[in-house]
Amino acid sequence: MNTRSPQFHDIATALADEGWCVVPGFLSAAQTQALADECLALRDAQRLTPARVGALRTATPLRGDSTHWFQADAPSAPQQAFTDRIDALRVTLNRELMLGLVECESHYAVYPPGAGYTRHLDRLRDSDARLVSAVFYLNPAWRVADGGALRLHLADGSSRDIFPHAGTLLLFLSAQFEHEVLPATRERMSIACWMRQRTPGSVF
Repeated sequence: MNTRSPQFHDIATALADEGWCVVPGFLSAAQTQALADECLALRDAQRLTPARVGALRTATPLRGDSTHWFQADAPSAPQQAFTDRIDALRVTLNRELMLGLVECESHYAVYPPGAGYTRHLDRLRDSDARLVSAVFYLNPAWRVADGGALRLHLADGSSRDIFPHAGTLLLFLSAQFEHEVLPATRERMSIACWMRQRTPGSVF
């Protein structure tokens, strides 16, 4: 597992300087397509469930996606490619930024046309375990006209729109950036991932 990638060093530098970054080509095209195919197969098999929010997993009209959580002890082959690389990045962030990240949790997210997710923070109200948020996109041939950007709200009051192009990874500090998912005209697929620190009472 190569944790000394120049790309990973650049990611750590960007997180330290800006608190967020966009990484094109985080996985190969074949690895990205395998994840997209698996996500679609789970959708077709009706193994996605309507998304919920908060530690209590409460149903809400504030978001319109359906999800399928990765099982950390039994990842599929496509999931393993993603989890291996995201874990290697976690190791780099610990070494260069001293974040104390101990694990990652991930799920597929599928938004039907017209669905979105209102402005929010990823840090749960009663837990500070999530330190770094990551979103990996699975949508081939995405166009700006399709919509579906993740709008990241910055501290100076401005915002940045990140469109969900296949193979792109977005990272940001979970407690610092409110964000929202804008509606799209076509189905939108991604992997949502959080790098977590140890908290009192947690078991890893």
